[in-house]
Amino acid sequence: MQQTLIEKIAQKHAVGLTPSQIVHAGDYISIRPAYVMTHDNTGAVIPKFKSIGATKLANPRQVVHTLDHDIQNKDEKNLQKYKKIEEFSKLMGADFYPAGRGIGHQIMIEEGYAWPGTMAVASDSHSNMYGGIGCLGTPIVRTDAAAIWATTRTWWQVPPIAKVELKGKLHKGVTGKDVIIALCGFFNHDEVLNHAIEFVGDGIKQLAIDQRLTIANMTTEWGAMAGVFPIDEITIEWLKRRAKIVALRGLEGVHSDIDGNGIHPRINENKITQLEKEFSELKADANAFYAKELTIDLSSIEPHVSGPNSVKTMASISEIRKKQVMINKAYLLSCVNSRVDDIAEAASVVRGKKFAEHVKFYIAAASSEVQAESEKRGEWKILIDAGAIPLPPSCGPCIGLGTGLLEDGEIGISATNRNFKGRMGSPNAQAYLASPAVVASSALAGFINFDFQDSPAKILGEIKINSKLEKTKTAVNIINGFPSQLSGELIFCYQDNLNTDGIYPGKYTYNDDMTPQDQAKVVMENYDPEFGKIVKDGDILIGGFNFGTGSSREQAATALKYRGIRFVIAGSFNETYKRNALNNGFLVIECPELVNDLKIKYGKEKLTVKTELSAKIDFQNSVLITNNKTYSIDPVGEAAQELIVTGGLEEWVKRNL
Repeated sequence: MQQTLIEKIAQKHAVGLTPSQIVHAGDYISIRPAYVMTHDNTGAVIPKFKSIGATKLANPRQVVHTLDHDIQNKDEKNLQKYKKIEEFSKLMGADFYPAGRGIGHQIMIEEGYAWPGTMAVASDSHSNMYGGIGCLGTPIVRTDAAAIWATTRTWWQVPPIAKVELKGKLHKGVTGKDVIIALCGFFNHDEVLNHAIEFVGDGIKQLAIDQRLTIANMTTEWGAMAGVFPIDEITIEWLKRRAKIVALRGLEGVHSDIDGNGIHPRINENKITQLEKEFSELKADANAFYAKELTIDLSSIEPHVSGPNSVKTMASISEIRKKQVMINKAYLLSCVNSRVDDIAEAASVVRGKKFAEHVKFYIAAASSEVQAESEKRGEWKILIDAGAIPLPPSCGPCIGLGTGLLEDGEIGISATNRNFKGRMGSPNAQAYLASPAVVASSALAGFINFDFQDSPAKILGEIKINSKLEKTKTAVNIINGFPSQLSGELIFCYQDNLNTDGIYPGKYTYNDDMTPQDQAKVVMENYDPEFGKIVKDGDILIGGFNFGTGSSREQAATALKYRGIRFVIAGSFNETYKRNALNNGFLVIECPELVNDLKIKYGKEKLTVKTELSAKIDFQNSVLITNNKTYSIDPVGEAAQELIVTGGLEEWVKRNL
């Protein structure tokens, strides 16, 4: 069976495969990523790392620490936190980047940690950005980060993979930000939720790397686990230019990573030459299977604005400027759109003008290097002269930290990636997203505005859903301690998008006195108060689709485990919930066909149905049997089995130290 690009990269970073094993979507694998990045949350990973008994990094060269989220916060508590992170990082020999150097994701790109054809992870959702240069970037949770520090590895279930074809040519004035806003707003029914995306098509060749990074970054908001662009001549040329820049910085004494011969350890001529030899092979096979195929015509896109307060809602600039939506604040910052080209784009709109008196315009570069280059080119000064308020290279207002947050009743337009209600300040404010040019133009006008003449009639896009290919059935190897079969009664909770607050009420989340047994007593309390009376030990819970969405609280998994639920089956799972469940030794299985059958049978009359149906899972043959029907499930591979047998990732790490 042929492989996609993402499957090929995952295969390269998989550990413990049998000689003939070919990695495909749905497989549980043990992975050794090339790099793992943590930012301010390094402070939360350190105690996890120590609690599992680790005393040193298994591979210090694999670990990157950046301080980037709350760098404007100068109170003693935060300064002490930053100091402890720096001391730990340097003691352990990790690569450390202090506050002010830039946003971690930008550093991963600038410093060559995210390399085409490899896999890099971060305990942050916008690690998708690495896909802009053909690196499989995907988020992990903090327990995973601690596991990688201690052992170099964690686990991953390869997600379903979607192919997104970008065809045609963008109009002048339309950017990568407009493309991803259009994708989020046009395909706004969770079409790519929890998928990994591969971008293809003739439209890609006109997208510079900065544009690709922007699109890949916001595949997170689109709901995807990764968004990977092909490795092509544009990628190679960008790396060659980047190699010259870092070499020059080394000669100037600016770059600490350059050796005595002026060679950067990660971005250098030898590595680029090797990539040139390999990159023709670093592509999907001709007949690779994609769960979905989406197409969008770039020539049908004009500048768009996302929001307010949702990326699923958008309006074309030609439509929204007629409404003259007044704004109070504008932002050009964050990891998605504050690189040199973005700042230049905004400066070209602003040159010689002043921002509206009632609008505050905030600017922060993605890194100190970006700011230095923009200052050198004069574009930073253009924005400052127009009235921009500079902030240090960091996340800041994008995540609701530091200066410039939206206040009650205010409206903001931002070149950031996320406009959830309350994220950038008051929940009573409204946030729109747009390209740097639209943000700058709106700040000049005082309302959402941009002069664009070529207005296409409508966006042209389509989607094709492919039937899942039946793999040639091979028996799964069952490790010692893991059952080859399990049975239990099905308890059906029909609701789709059942969030973690419904599973484990938020009011208990920070009550540290709650034992796992206490957690079990209140599980599903917000969803159905009768749930606890209906279930018994050994039952199998069947949920709807996107089970466990919402916050990342681990108790939403452990509470069900300690209630005696054998495992959870759902049409699909929120990826963070899935990671938390398996990291706590609690099995989750996707079986959409069974969920749809139960929805037809039981409807929506009862929140929780005691079905009196017994189900048997045959793990060796990857099937589920109930009510005289057999359903296929993805193989529960050895990587997942180990987590169940050992009781979770932390216990697995202890065994492997």
